[in-house]
Amino acid sequence: MRRVFVVLAGLLFLAILAQFYFAAVGAFDRPRDDDSFALHSITGMVLIPLLSILTTLAAALARAPGRLIGLTLAPLGLLVVQVLIIVVGNVISGGADEETGLAGLVVFGLHAVNALVMMGAAAAVLRQARAFATGKSTMDAPQPAPVV
Repeated sequence: MRRVFVVLAGLLFLAILAQFYFAAVGAFDRPRDDDSFALHSITGMVLIPLLSILTTLAAALARAPGRLIGLTLAPLGLLVVQVLIIVVGNVISGGADEETGLAGLVVFGLHAVNALVMMGAAAAVLRQARAFATGKSTMDAPQPAPVV
């Protein structure tokens, strides 16, 4: 089951990487229409949540440390933040028919920053899953006392 956990963690990381690619495809598509961000939307609303949940289940079934199981939920939680950023940005900017003001742009820009945090979380999950699978996990190891 540990191998399954590592494979799913790797697929989750790759799906988030693909999200960046699909966002760029949508941003540079000409003429931009409703389908420009279709792959970005499908990956973000279906594939990443599914992989995050499956990775978490695999971690639990592999009896990973509790902190590592919790970490596997971080990409899903950050995905919820991604959706909230878009909702708040749309409210602030007045919808699709209005010109996006500075406040809306600032909020929408957080979408990319949060995506980088999500990528970092997925990378941490993959790194810790590999360490756990090889028996080198330090997630629940006792911490040494500080030297005074």
